[in-house]
Amino acid sequence: MNRFEQTLRKILANRAFVNLLATLIAIIIGISIGFVIMLIARPQQATSGIRFLFGSWLSTNTPTRIGNWLYYATSLIVMGLSVAFAFKTGLFNIGATGQYTVGLFAALYVGIAWTGLGPFQWVVGLIVASLAGGFWGFFPGFLKSKFKVHEVISSIMFNYIGMYLVNFLISNIKNASGQLLLFDHSYGRTYKVATNAFIPRSFFGIDLSVIFPGSEIDIGIILAILLSVFVFFILYRTRFGFELRACGFNRHAAQYSGINENRSITLAMIISGALAGFGGGLFILAGRVSNVGNIYKIVDVLLPEGFQGISVALLALSNPFGIIFAGLFISFIQRGGFYMQTLIKNEIVDIIVAVIIYTSAISLIFQTRIANWLLKTRTEKKKREK
Repeated sequence: MNRFEQTLRKILANRAFVNLLATLIAIIIGISIGFVIMLIARPQQATSGIRFLFGSWLSTNTPTRIGNWLYYATSLIVMGLSVAFAFKTGLFNIGATGQYTVGLFAALYVGIAWTGLGPFQWVVGLIVASLAGGFWGFFPGFLKSKFKVHEVISSIMFNYIGMYLVNFLISNIKNASGQLLLFDHSYGRTYKVATNAFIPRSFFGIDLSVIFPGSEIDIGIILAILLSVFVFFILYRTRFGFELRACGFNRHAAQYSGINENRSITLAMIISGALAGFGGGLFILAGRVSNVGNIYKIVDVLLPEGFQGISVALLALSNPFGIIFAGLFISFIQRGGFYMQTLIKNEIVDIIVAVIIYTSAISLIFQTRIANWLLKTRTEKKKREK
């Protein structure tokens, strides 16, 4: 084995490099297919559309648009962490949207009813939202560990139970005087949360509203990044995280080595649900400039944030740090799609994201086969030369 082969095998043994290469392959293929679709649908606007996706939408009103990009990336990062945490234990938490909705309701209640908390209202709101999301994640985990009910089936069920339960509670909870506490019949939506419940826009003296004037940004993006670091620490620097990942790699081997599989499954779903609930709290407590982030309309439709988290987790291959960049990337092209709606349909952006996600799931296979082909070809060439 010569130096080239040794170097190639060393590179292929580096999991971080393989994951990064797989993600880049997925992105390149997804954008290429999207460009072909744009050429077929509207050939005159295809080049402009690609430029939009690559950032030409930032050329005007740049600080505001960057702030909005970071704001919309926040929920993607947090929900990606939620789904990825379950993935690491070999679980598919498709119920993140239900946990997100339950956490949203809990934060909404704190933001409207617990006004006596003063400046700590938003902090308590996020904590309660996480607890509520974790509580809702407990049920699929418990059913999986105790009765072997597949988490996909149970979490889908709890998505709808959570949605309808939240709608019922919002439209029926009353205050001491008998009036509806949360729901405003005049506008067909909830009341706005108290100002003290708004997530701040400044962090240790750094005012984000000044850096990104006119945007929706708050410190949620900073909290999301810190949360990614925290999740990485739990998964890769603690015994508990090792046990979770061991169950994800091989449950039978983990159980044989003395790891409590049922405990790991339940706790993984609780933590995954808590992360999703935290995301719901970030949304409802956002004191957005457009005044639409801190209200909730009763609709019998599952919120999309939980499903978007699946896309982020898949693209990042469930790496907590990779999720930060995956969330930023998907948010980036989504904002580009939003601003280029005058050129082409926004659905094309959804197609590009979908292709990227599907490709990321199989790009590792492609990459491994290509690497094996390179090694095999080089070996055969050396044999012929001899």
